[in-house]
Amino acid sequence: MAPVEDAVSREVRICVVGDELSAGVGDAKALGWAGRVVARTRFPQPAYVFPLAIPGETTTALSQRWEAETARRFAPEPDVDNRLVIGLGRHDLDAGLSVARSRLNLANVLDVAESHRLPTFVVGPPPGHAQDADRLAELSHAFSDVANRRRVPYVDTFSPLVTHEQWLADLAQSGNGFPGQAGYGLMAWLVLHTGWHAWLGLPDDTV
Repeated sequence: MAPVEDAVSREVRICVVGDELSAGVGDAKALGWAGRVVARTRFPQPAYVFPLAIPGETTTALSQRWEAETARRFAPEPDVDNRLVIGLGRHDLDAGLSVARSRLNLANVLDVAESHRLPTFVVGPPPGHAQDADRLAELSHAFSDVANRRRVPYVDTFSPLVTHEQWLADLAQSGNGFPGQAGYGLMAWLVLHTGWHAWLGLPDDTV
């Protein structure tokens, strides 16, 4: 975590990697959770935020491509604060990946990021179809454990939203498994209130 005084003086570049949820698919305002989080973050100077989403992406695919894609957006200068946000989705379930494989994929990403001294922030998968709830709960817990073991901030979006009436209503209205404005707003709220500002070295915005 960068001190507040460093955050004020340094250029911030953030790459957000993940699946279509990281791009806000289904949001009429085209912001998604990431856009809402950035809009609510008071950076001392304009931040460079790069959404790098691929539809249907599993953690296996993400682990294979994130490093090359983010390297093109980050800057090597020491006065630039490069940061990685990982938006985890639900496609590991559809692809039949084991929880052990999903854990390993995330662990590999976090370990490589650490080797590059790249501060990382992980947002877990939100609830989707009801029939997947038990498996997704297990997956989210596994992701949380991997991140916590490495002292990387992890936002559990599954547990607070799995029975949340507004979230469920949003999914039911869309009918395609994607949240709408209300759902992405809930995800953004969770991110903003689970260590986001502290991770950036910025004062918490409680307004």
